[in-house]
Amino acid sequence: MSSTPQLTFYHSPNTRSTGVLLLLEELGAPYELRVLNMKQRENRKPEYLAINPLGKVPAVLHGDALVTEQVALYIFLADLFPAAGLAPAFNAPLRGPYLRWLAYYGSCFEPAIIDRSQKREPAPIGMSPYGDFDSMFAALRAQLERGPYMLGERFQALDVLWGTALGWMGKFELIPEVPAIKDYVARVEARPAIVRAREKDAALAAGLA
Repeated sequence: MSSTPQLTFYHSPNTRSTGVLLLLEELGAPYELRVLNMKQRENRKPEYLAINPLGKVPAVLHGDALVTEQVALYIFLADLFPAAGLAPAFNAPLRGPYLRWLAYYGSCFEPAIIDRSQKREPAPIGMSPYGDFDSMFAALRAQLERGPYMLGERFQALDVLWGTALGWMGKFELIPEVPAIKDYVARVEARPAIVRAREKDAALAAGLA
C-alpha cells in the first residue's frame, strides 16, 4: 500500500484553477476532484471556508496539508511528481531561472496587468513591484522570443502557468498582440494533455450551467 498522501483538488471550471487542472493532467498525477459552483457561491460556504478561509480556488490538500496560491501550487506539484520531468532538479542549472519566471508571474506580470486593465496609475517606479509596464513586458517578450518554451526546448510546469495566462489575457486584449506570444500559447494549447484537460474543464462547466 502506498504511503503517499492523497491529493484533493478543489476546483471551479473557467477560473484560475483551470491551469492547475491542466498541470495535474500533464503530470499524470492521481487526485480527487472536488468541484465548486462559484455561481452558487459554494466557495463561500462554511464547509469550504474551513479549508481555505479566503474562499479561493485553486486549493489542494496533500493529506492534511493545505496548499494554495497559483505559483506555490505549480512549484509544489511539479516537485511532488519528478518522474514527469516538468521541473528542473534542485541542483540543475535551470532551477534558478525556472523559479525566477514562476515568481515573475505573480510578483511582476500580474500586478502590472491589473494596474493597466483597471486604468490605475502605477506606483512610482522605485516603489512599484514591476518597475514600469513596458520594461516588464519587454523582458517577458524577449524571453519568449528565444522559444519554443519559456526556458528553451524543454516544456515545463511554468509553461502551463504562462501559456494559460497569456492565452486568457490575449483573448480579452489585456496584453499587446505579439507574434511570439501567440505562437507560444498555440504550442502549449496543442499538447495532448492540455487538450484533454480543456475538454474535461468544459464538461465540468457544462454540468454546472
